[in-house]
Amino acid sequence: MVMMIVIVIIILLIALYAGLYNGLVQLRTHAQESWSQIDVQLQRRNDLIPNLVSTVKGYSKYEASTLEKVTQLRSQLETIPYSDRAQKMAVSNELTGTLRSLFAVAENYPNLKASTQYQSLMEELSNTENKIAYSRQLYNSTVANLDAKIQSFPSNIIAKIHHFKQMDYLQVPKETKVVPKVSFDD
Repeated sequence: MVMMIVIVIIILLIALYAGLYNGLVQLRTHAQESWSQIDVQLQRRNDLIPNLVSTVKGYSKYEASTLEKVTQLRSQLETIPYSDRAQKMAVSNELTGTLRSLFAVAENYPNLKASTQYQSLMEELSNTENKIAYSRQLYNSTVANLDAKIQSFPSNIIAKIHHFKQMDYLQVPKETKVVPKVSFDD
């Protein structure tokens, strides 16, 4: 009878161990998949940028430095290794800011604003930017779940044995947190 109890306890411990380990693997895999979704959307945006730059060039005499900056950041983003998440997001954030100034040029060029090609590209880029934002939220939520599991007992023991590491959250750049100053005075 004692032997049966010992065997049942061992089986339960093995099942608990396997369940905790598999849970950690699932969360880590989900976090990696979430990052992959961000990467896919960044690539989608990069694929749209040459068409946007060409369209803007065709309709305006907009300062070449902004168009060059967009092209340079796009190229830089493509050369960053997949695993360098911090650098990829930093360049992506800079590209987003530069694209915003490029979008503003349409206000000065009514023919550009009226172009169906430009409107279509703007809609695609807007949708892609929304998908990037959603993917960032999903990534951070997934990382939070993984990090909580890594720190929680008893899964923290399994995480330590198998060298599971906490992952970094994607941070919002400080300059985007600054509240714009709006004034209606002339």
